Parts: sequence; C-alpha cells; structure tokens
Amino acid sequence: MNKKIIVEELGVVDYQKAWRYQETLFKGILERKVQNRREETAHPTINYLLWVAHPHVYTLGKSGDFSNLLVSEEQLEAKGATFYKINRGGDITYHGPGQIVGYPLLDLDNFFTDIHKYLRLLEEMVIRTLAEYGVTATRSEGETGVWLGVGTPFVRKICAMGVRASRWVTMHGFALNVNTDLGYFDHIVPCGIQGKAVTSLQAELGIVVDEMDVKEKLQFHFMELFEAQAVVASIKK
Repeated sequence: MNKKIIVEELGVVDYQKAWRYQETLFKGILERKVQNRREETAHPTINYLLWVAHPHVYTLGKSGDFSNLLVSEEQLEAKGATFYKINRGGDITYHGPGQIVGYPLLDLDNFFTDIHKYLRLLEEMVIRTLAEYGVTATRSEGETGVWLGVGTPFVRKICAMGVRASRWVTMHGFALNVNTDLGYFDHIVPCGIQGKAVTSLQAELGIVVDEMDVKEKLQFHFMELFEAQAVVASIKK
C-alpha cells in the first residue's frame, strides 16, 4: 500500500494536452495493477496530484446534455474558448484563468475502495480551505460539488467536480473558482443544473485572492484527509 502522492505543478496547459497526460498516467497505473495480478506480485502503484490551469474551455461529461451549451462552437471560438466532450462523470462545466484545477490520479486500493467517500473527501478539502478565508461552504444533497447558501434563495456553486474511475484508479477531479471571470458561465447551464448561480472566492470576499495560497491550503487538506504524504515533482513546462 503506497500512500505517497507525487505532486506535479503543470502551470497553464491546453485542456487536451493535460487530458492526454492524465490518460498516460492513468494507463500506467492500471497496467501496473494488471501486472501485479498476473504475476502475483505486489509492486506499489503510483499516485499523482496534478495542479493545472486551463485557457478558456468548456467540457461535457460522458452522460452530459449538449443542449446545456447555450452558444454555438463558432461563438465559442470567437470568445477564445474551446469545447471537448470527455470521459468523466457530470455534465458541462467551464475552466479558465483564475480557476484552480486539481486532477488526482489515485489507486484507491492504496487508500479505500469507496468512490462515494472519495468524492466526499474532495468536497471536504474544499470546504475546509474556504473556511480558512471565512467562507462557509457546504454540500448540496444529491449534487456533487461545493456550494454556498444552500437552503436559501441565493444558493451558488463555487467548486465543480467530475471524476472517472476504473479498477479503483481515478482521474479528472475538481475546479475551484478563485479569481474566475464568472461571465463565461453565462454560456452554459453549469453542471446541467437549472436555476442556481455560480460564484468565486473573489466574488465572495470582494478582493483578488492569492491563488498559490489557496492551492497550498487545498493540498494541505488533501494530504491530511487522505492520510497521505506529498512528494513534490519537478515543475513541468
């Protein structure tokens, strides 16, 4: 059982390039698991946490509804945005500057084999991080992600989540709006949920927030919740 997690800071990366990199790591973890079973060995699998920011992009999950994209792909191109239909769960979401995106690629056999618990811990990581800024966030029953104002007319989502898992290996992850231009969400029905707003940490606090500070807090709570040890990799460009 390996509870070390290699942390890689990828910087600003085109969505498709980051997706392909995830797929490469994901495949490598799965191949190691298959090899262990075939050869009856116990070589440890490797866990990763990738930090990334994307240029303007919209992604639609495998079970998502294309009608939740409210503009044409030509209009997206005019706005400098791209669109991809991808293999995670969830519906449509937006990624862009000012947003912190995390992609954990974990072999849950190293931690616990429970996808429901995995998602709840990701939510808890964000909830604890936001609390450090004086922002009270919670879960919304039946809706994955992290929300503010649940139970009021002003409910709004601050962190979206969508994951894929195979043989207890995870990919994709979470996107926390920090200094995000929320106008880009006007072009979609975020996560396919009608009638609920989207917010950011900047919008809630009224100031530009240090994204590196937020990321450090997220990583601290991630490692604490998963009882893991971070191993920082070289910065990739």
